[in-house]
Amino acid sequence: MDVHKILSYALDREREGFAFFSEHAKKAQHAAVVGVFQRLAEEEMSHIVYIERLMAKLAGTAVPELDATLGKHDSSFFSDRAASEMIEQTTAEAMVPDLPALRMAFLIERDLAEFYANLAPQAEGEARTMLERLAAWESEHERLFRTLHDRVFAEYSGMPWGG
Repeated sequence: MDVHKILSYALDREREGFAFFSEHAKKAQHAAVVGVFQRLAEEEMSHIVYIERLMAKLAGTAVPELDATLGKHDSSFFSDRAASEMIEQTTAEAMVPDLPALRMAFLIERDLAEFYANLAPQAEGEARTMLERLAAWESEHERLFRTLHDRVFAEYSGMPWGG
């Protein structure tokens, strides 16, 4: 297993995720969705820094020690309950225009979680720990977006057609 190639690929995907969430935070029509995308963009940036530092460390380049809190998530923000409460505090109907972006966000996070989870058992030592940590982080994001999307879609699919 070429850990450097895996980390390079992961870094590219994290950068794409950061760009996606940053861009959709600007475009989203509902404030709650904007907030989620902004928060995820920040977390994707912490993943980028984490991977860059790990790559430098593995390459023997002098870098500051990896901060144990880097990329650590506020799990209460990413819980299904938090997503549910966020939707209950607003009208899901107002979030309908953001459904495609919520679906894409879910797919991005699911793909990343699967990528990291599938490679972790093949890695050893610090590389394995890093992949497991990234898989767990992305799984949290995946659950959040699935919950948001599914709740908003259920509301949308129950709306009368034609307004």
